[in-house]
Amino acid sequence: MRPLTIAISSTGLTKPIIDGIVRPDGLELQYVQVDPITSAMRRMVRNLDFDICEMALSTYLCAKTYGKPITAIPVFLKRNFHHGSIVYNINSGIKVPKDLEGRIIGVNRGYTVTTGLWARGILQTEYGVDLNTITWAATGDEHVAEYQAPANVDYSRRGKPVMDLLRSEIGAAVGDIKPDSADIQHLIPEAREAGFAYFRKTGVYPINHALVIKDSLLTEEPRLAVLLFRAFQQAKKIYLDYLDAGENLSSADETAIAIRQVVGDPLSFGVDANRKAIETIVQFAVDQQIIPKALRPEDLFPPDTMDLE
Repeated sequence: MRPLTIAISSTGLTKPIIDGIVRPDGLELQYVQVDPITSAMRRMVRNLDFDICEMALSTYLCAKTYGKPITAIPVFLKRNFHHGSIVYNINSGIKVPKDLEGRIIGVNRGYTVTTGLWARGILQTEYGVDLNTITWAATGDEHVAEYQAPANVDYSRRGKPVMDLLRSEIGAAVGDIKPDSADIQHLIPEAREAGFAYFRKTGVYPINHALVIKDSLLTEEPRLAVLLFRAFQQAKKIYLDYLDAGENLSSADETAIAIRQVVGDPLSFGVDANRKAIETIVQFAVDQQIIPKALRPEDLFPPDTMDLE
Protein backbone atom coordinates (compact mmCIF):
# COMPACT_ATOMS: atom_id res chain seq x y z
CA MET A 1 0.00 0.00 0.00
CA ARG A 2 1.19 3.52 -0.78
CA PRO A 3 2.19 5.88 2.05
CA LEU A 4 -0.89 7.18 3.86
CA THR A 5 -1.33 10.83 4.81
CA ILE A 6 -2.39 11.41 8.41
CA ALA A 7 -3.49 14.74 9.90
CA ILE A 8 -3.47 14.74 13.71
CA SER A 9 -2.66 17.29 16.37
CA SER A 10 0.66 17.00 18.18
CA THR A 11 0.14 15.81 21.76
CA GLY A 12 1.86 13.53 24.20
CA LEU A 13 -0.28 10.68 22.88
CA THR A 14 0.33 11.28 19.18
CA LYS A 15 4.00 12.29 19.29
CA PRO A 16 5.31 8.69 18.97
CA ILE A 17 3.23 8.33 15.79
CA ILE A 18 4.26 11.70 14.36
CA ASP A 19 7.95 11.11 15.12
CA GLY A 20 7.88 7.62 13.61
CA ILE A 21 8.80 5.93 16.88
CA VAL A 22 5.67 3.82 16.46
CA ARG A 23 4.82 2.54 12.99
CA PRO A 24 1.77 0.46 12.07
CA ASP A 25 2.87 -2.95 10.87
CA GLY A 26 3.39 -2.88 7.11
CA LEU A 27 2.25 0.72 6.69
CA GLU A 28 4.00 4.02 6.08
CA LEU A 29 2.36 7.14 7.47
CA GLN A 30 3.09 10.63 6.16
CA TYR A 31 2.30 13.17 8.84
CA VAL A 32 0.63 16.37 7.62
CA GLN A 33 0.74 19.27 10.06
CA VAL A 34 -2.44 21.35 10.03
CA ASP A 35 -2.96 24.13 12.56
CA PRO A 36 -5.50 24.37 13.93
CA ILE A 37 -6.52 20.73 13.60
CA THR A 38 -10.14 21.83 13.17
CA SER A 39 -9.15 23.04 9.69
CA ALA A 40 -8.11 19.49 8.82
CA MET A 41 -11.47 18.18 10.01
CA ARG A 42 -13.29 20.58 7.71
CA ARG A 43 -11.06 19.63 4.77
CA MET A 44 -11.63 15.94 5.48
CA VAL A 45 -15.44 16.02 5.59
CA ARG A 46 -15.69 18.38 2.63
CA ASN A 47 -12.94 17.16 0.30
CA LEU A 48 -11.41 13.96 1.74
CA ASP A 49 -8.04 15.71 1.75
CA PHE A 50 -6.31 13.10 3.91
CA ASP A 51 -6.26 9.33 4.19
CA ILE A 52 -6.53 9.40 7.99
CA CYS A 53 -7.61 12.38 10.05
CA GLU A 54 -8.37 13.44 13.59
CA MET A 55 -12.07 14.24 13.76
CA ALA A 56 -14.36 15.87 16.32
CA LEU A 57 -16.92 13.27 17.30
CA SER A 58 -19.92 15.54 16.68
CA THR A 59 -18.57 16.36 13.21
CA TYR A 60 -18.21 12.64 12.57
CA LEU A 61 -21.80 11.94 13.68
CA CYS A 62 -23.02 14.67 11.37
CA ALA A 63 -20.81 13.42 8.53
CA LYS A 64 -22.17 9.87 8.84
CA THR A 65 -25.71 11.23 8.68
CA TYR A 66 -24.89 12.90 5.36
CA GLY A 67 -23.18 9.82 3.94
CA LYS A 68 -19.58 10.99 3.98
CA PRO A 69 -17.32 8.04 3.02
CA ILE A 70 -15.28 7.96 6.21
CA THR A 71 -15.31 5.62 9.22
CA ALA A 72 -13.90 6.16 12.69
CA ILE A 73 -11.94 3.72 14.76
CA PRO A 74 -12.38 3.77 18.56
CA VAL A 75 -9.13 5.62 19.18
CA PHE A 76 -10.06 8.77 21.09
CA LEU A 77 -7.37 11.40 20.75
CA LYS A 78 -8.88 14.16 22.85
CA ARG A 79 -11.36 14.26 25.68
CA ASN A 80 -12.17 16.50 28.58
CA PHE A 81 -14.85 17.56 31.02
CA HIS A 82 -16.94 20.49 29.84
CA HIS A 83 -18.48 22.08 32.91
CA GLY A 84 -15.95 24.86 32.43
CA SER A 85 -17.10 25.44 28.84
CA ILE A 86 -20.02 27.65 29.90
CA VAL A 87 -19.06 31.27 30.58
CA TYR A 88 -21.06 34.40 31.35
CA ASN A 89 -20.79 38.12 31.88
CA ILE A 90 -21.26 38.80 35.60
CA ASN A 91 -23.15 42.01 34.72
CA SER A 92 -25.74 40.17 32.63
CA GLY A 93 -28.15 39.26 35.42
CA ILE A 94 -27.36 35.59 34.94
CA LYS A 95 -26.64 33.82 38.21
CA VAL A 96 -27.40 30.12 37.65
CA PRO A 97 -27.80 27.89 34.56
CA LYS A 98 -31.61 28.18 34.49
CA ASP A 99 -31.16 31.91 33.92
CA LEU A 100 -29.92 31.09 30.41
CA GLU A 101 -33.45 30.20 29.32
CA GLY A 102 -35.10 32.68 26.99
CA ARG A 103 -31.84 34.41 26.14
CA ILE A 104 -29.46 34.63 23.20
CA ILE A 105 -26.43 32.52 24.12
CA GLY A 106 -23.24 32.52 22.09
CA VAL A 107 -21.60 29.43 20.62
CA ASN A 108 -17.88 29.58 19.95
CA ARG A 109 -17.58 28.53 16.30
CA GLY A 110 -20.32 26.32 14.82
CA TYR A 111 -23.41 24.92 16.52
CA THR A 112 -22.24 21.34 15.84
CA VAL A 113 -18.84 21.82 17.55
CA THR A 114 -18.29 19.03 20.09
CA THR A 115 -17.45 21.21 23.09
CA GLY A 116 -20.68 23.17 22.66
CA LEU A 117 -22.62 19.94 22.21
CA TRP A 118 -21.32 18.52 25.50
CA ALA A 119 -21.83 21.82 27.33
CA ARG A 120 -25.46 22.11 26.20
CA GLY A 121 -26.09 18.46 27.07
CA ILE A 122 -24.73 19.01 30.56
CA LEU A 123 -26.90 22.12 30.98
CA GLN A 124 -29.95 20.11 29.96
CA THR A 125 -29.40 16.88 31.87
CA GLU A 126 -27.62 18.12 34.99
CA TYR A 127 -29.10 21.59 35.49
CA GLY A 128 -32.57 21.27 33.94
CA VAL A 129 -32.06 23.95 31.29
CA ASP A 130 -34.63 23.90 28.47
CA LEU A 131 -32.32 24.26 25.46
CA ASN A 132 -35.23 24.92 23.10
CA THR A 133 -36.02 28.25 24.81
CA ILE A 134 -32.56 29.57 23.96
CA THR A 135 -31.40 31.18 20.72
CA TRP A 136 -27.93 29.83 20.01
CA ALA A 137 -25.76 32.46 18.32
CA ALA A 138 -23.08 30.57 16.37
CA THR A 139 -19.95 32.56 15.56
CA GLY A 140 -18.77 30.23 12.78
CA ASP A 141 -20.15 27.91 10.13
CA GLU A 142 -20.34 24.12 10.28
CA HIS A 143 -17.75 21.61 9.12
CA VAL A 144 -20.39 19.57 7.28
CA ALA A 145 -21.64 22.07 4.71
CA GLU A 146 -24.93 20.26 4.13
CA TYR A 147 -26.00 20.49 7.78
CA GLN A 148 -29.29 22.31 8.40
CA ALA A 149 -29.54 23.78 11.90
CA PRO A 150 -32.77 24.00 13.89
CA ALA A 151 -34.75 27.24 13.90
CA ASN A 152 -33.29 28.43 17.22
CA VAL A 153 -29.75 28.62 15.82
CA ASP A 154 -28.84 32.12 14.62
CA TYR A 155 -25.84 32.72 12.33
CA SER A 156 -26.22 36.50 12.09
CA ARG A 157 -23.18 37.02 14.37
CA ARG A 158 -20.96 34.71 12.37
CA GLY A 159 -17.39 36.00 12.23
CA LYS A 160 -17.63 38.04 15.43
CA PRO A 161 -15.25 37.03 18.26
CA VAL A 162 -17.25 35.42 21.04
CA MET A 163 -15.40 37.43 23.70
CA ASP A 164 -16.47 40.67 22.01
CA LEU A 165 -20.07 39.47 22.03
CA LEU A 166 -19.86 38.59 25.71
CA ARG A 167 -18.83 42.16 26.49
CA SER A 168 -21.58 43.75 24.44
CA GLU A 169 -24.47 41.76 23.01
CA ILE A 170 -24.90 38.47 24.85
CA GLY A 171 -24.83 37.37 28.48
CA ALA A 172 -23.26 33.93 28.15
CA ALA A 173 -21.66 31.52 25.72
CA VAL A 174 -20.61 27.89 25.37
CA GLY A 175 -17.50 26.46 23.79
CA ASP A 176 -13.75 26.42 24.15
CA ILE A 177 -13.56 29.88 25.72
CA LYS A 178 -10.93 31.21 28.10
CA PRO A 179 -12.20 34.17 30.16
CA ASP A 180 -9.80 37.08 29.74
CA SER A 181 -11.26 39.65 32.13
CA ALA A 182 -12.83 39.86 35.57
CA ASP A 183 -16.28 40.38 34.02
CA ILE A 184 -16.26 37.02 32.20
CA GLN A 185 -16.43 33.99 34.49
CA HIS A 186 -17.29 30.29 34.42
CA LEU A 187 -20.99 29.87 35.14
CA ILE A 188 -20.60 26.57 36.99
CA PRO A 189 -18.44 27.14 40.08
CA GLU A 190 -15.51 24.80 40.73
CA ALA A 191 -16.02 23.53 37.18
CA ARG A 192 -13.22 20.98 37.27
CA GLU A 193 -14.55 19.33 40.40
CA ALA A 194 -18.07 19.50 38.97
CA GLY A 195 -16.81 17.54 35.96
CA PHE A 196 -15.24 14.93 38.21
CA ALA A 197 -18.51 14.65 40.18
CA TYR A 198 -20.35 14.18 36.87
CA PHE A 199 -18.09 11.24 36.05
CA ARG A 200 -18.60 9.67 39.47
CA LYS A 201 -22.35 10.01 39.03
CA THR A 202 -22.73 8.93 35.40
CA GLY A 203 -19.56 7.06 34.46
CA VAL A 204 -19.25 9.37 31.43
CA TYR A 205 -15.84 10.78 30.54
CA PRO A 206 -16.65 12.98 27.51
CA ILE A 207 -15.00 12.22 24.18
CA ASN A 208 -14.06 15.07 21.85
CA HIS A 209 -11.96 13.63 19.01
CA ALA A 210 -11.66 10.26 17.29
CA LEU A 211 -9.67 9.09 14.25
CA VAL A 212 -11.32 8.58 10.86
CA ILE A 213 -10.20 6.73 7.75
CA LYS A 214 -11.37 6.93 4.13
CA ASP A 215 -13.77 4.08 3.44
CA SER A 216 -12.00 3.32 0.16
CA LEU A 217 -8.83 2.50 2.09
CA LEU A 218 -10.68 0.19 4.47
CA THR A 219 -11.92 -1.67 1.41
CA GLU A 220 -8.45 -1.78 -0.13
CA GLU A 221 -6.72 -2.89 3.09
CA PRO A 222 -9.19 -4.64 5.43
CA ARG A 223 -6.57 -4.82 8.22
CA LEU A 224 -6.03 -1.07 8.27
CA ALA A 225 -8.41 -0.24 11.14
CA VAL A 226 -6.86 -2.83 13.46
CA LEU A 227 -3.29 -1.95 12.48
CA LEU A 228 -3.90 1.72 13.29
CA PHE A 229 -5.64 0.86 16.56
CA ARG A 230 -2.67 -1.27 17.65
CA ALA A 231 -0.20 1.46 16.71
CA PHE A 232 -2.02 4.04 18.79
CA GLN A 233 -2.14 1.56 21.66
CA GLN A 234 1.65 1.43 21.55
CA ALA A 235 1.87 5.23 21.41
CA LYS A 236 -0.46 5.47 24.37
CA LYS A 237 1.69 3.10 26.43
CA ILE A 238 4.75 5.24 25.71
CA TYR A 239 2.91 8.35 26.83
CA LEU A 240 1.50 6.79 30.00
CA ASP A 241 4.99 5.55 30.91
CA TYR A 242 6.22 9.11 30.41
CA LEU A 243 3.54 10.39 32.79
CA ASP A 244 4.54 7.74 35.33
CA ALA A 245 8.15 8.95 35.17
CA GLY A 246 6.95 12.42 36.18
CA GLU A 247 9.78 14.40 34.58
CA ASN A 248 9.54 17.58 32.47
CA LEU A 249 5.76 17.49 32.49
CA SER A 250 3.71 20.14 30.72
CA SER A 251 0.46 21.60 32.06
CA ALA A 252 -1.41 19.24 29.72
CA ASP A 253 0.50 16.32 31.24
CA GLU A 254 -0.38 17.50 34.74
CA THR A 255 -4.03 17.69 33.74
CA ALA A 256 -3.87 14.15 32.34
CA ILE A 257 -2.44 12.93 35.65
CA ALA A 258 -5.20 14.65 37.64
CA ILE A 259 -7.87 13.17 35.40
CA ARG A 260 -6.21 9.77 35.61
CA GLN A 261 -6.66 9.81 39.39
CA VAL A 262 -10.41 10.16 38.88
CA VAL A 263 -11.25 8.11 35.78
CA GLY A 264 -8.45 5.54 35.74
CA ASP A 265 -7.32 5.45 32.12
CA PRO A 266 -7.23 9.07 30.85
CA LEU A 267 -6.97 7.88 27.23
CA SER A 268 -9.33 4.96 27.16
CA PHE A 269 -9.72 3.33 23.72
CA GLY A 270 -12.25 0.78 22.49
CA VAL A 271 -16.03 0.68 22.28
CA ASP A 272 -16.92 -1.28 25.42
CA ALA A 273 -14.86 0.89 27.75
CA ASN A 274 -16.43 4.01 26.24
CA ARG A 275 -19.96 2.85 25.48
CA LYS A 276 -21.58 5.21 28.02
CA ALA A 277 -19.75 8.23 26.63
CA ILE A 278 -20.54 7.24 23.03
CA GLU A 279 -24.22 6.65 23.74
CA THR A 280 -24.44 9.90 25.71
CA ILE A 281 -22.97 12.10 22.98
CA VAL A 282 -25.20 10.41 20.41
CA GLN A 283 -28.27 11.15 22.54
CA PHE A 284 -27.17 14.75 23.05
CA ALA A 285 -26.73 15.07 19.28
CA VAL A 286 -30.27 13.79 18.70
CA ASP A 287 -31.73 16.04 21.40
CA GLN A 288 -29.99 19.08 19.90
CA GLN A 289 -31.00 18.23 16.30
CA ILE A 290 -27.45 17.66 15.11
CA ILE A 291 -28.44 14.21 13.85
CA PRO A 292 -32.02 13.06 13.14
CA LYS A 293 -31.85 9.69 14.87
CA ALA A 294 -29.61 7.74 17.21
CA LEU A 295 -26.66 5.83 15.79
CA ARG A 296 -25.43 2.72 17.55
CA PRO A 297 -21.73 2.15 18.20
CA GLU A 298 -22.03 -0.67 15.68
CA ASP A 299 -23.04 1.95 13.09
CA LEU A 300 -19.98 4.08 13.79
CA PHE A 301 -16.94 1.76 13.96
CA PRO A 302 -15.61 -1.12 11.80
CA PRO A 303 -16.78 -4.57 12.95
CA ASP A 304 -13.22 -5.80 13.53
CA THR A 305 -12.59 -2.99 16.04
CA MET A 306 -15.68 -3.53 18.18
CA ASP A 307 -13.93 -5.89 20.62
CA LEU A 308 -10.55 -4.15 20.72
CA GLU A 309 -9.47 -2.54 23.97
